[in-house]
Amino acid sequence: MKIIIAKVKVQDGKESEFEKVALELAEQVEANEAGNRFYNLCKSDEGEYFFVEAYDDDEAIAAHRAAAHLRESGSKFAGVMAGGPQITVLDVLGK
Repeated sequence: MKIIIAKVKVQDGKESEFEKVALELAEQVEANEAGNRFYNLCKSDEGEYFFVEAYDDDEAIAAHRAAAHLRESGSKFAGVMAGGPQITVLDVLGK
């Protein structure tokens, strides 16, 4: 299993709009991607946003990156994010 943690910066004052777009995307990912185990939007106590995602394997990650709903969300995110995400991919050990 693979875990992705994507830290995103949101433009000041655009937090609510970002959350709406991000949660809509999360619904699409969970409904349409068989290799996805979970796709959660998280927020730290400091107000930082993270997507925490789990996939069965590299093929499931590739399918996610190619998914139409992810591409379609790009223009919506462009108006609310402050730059691209910082992405970390982790291999789950054990289990």
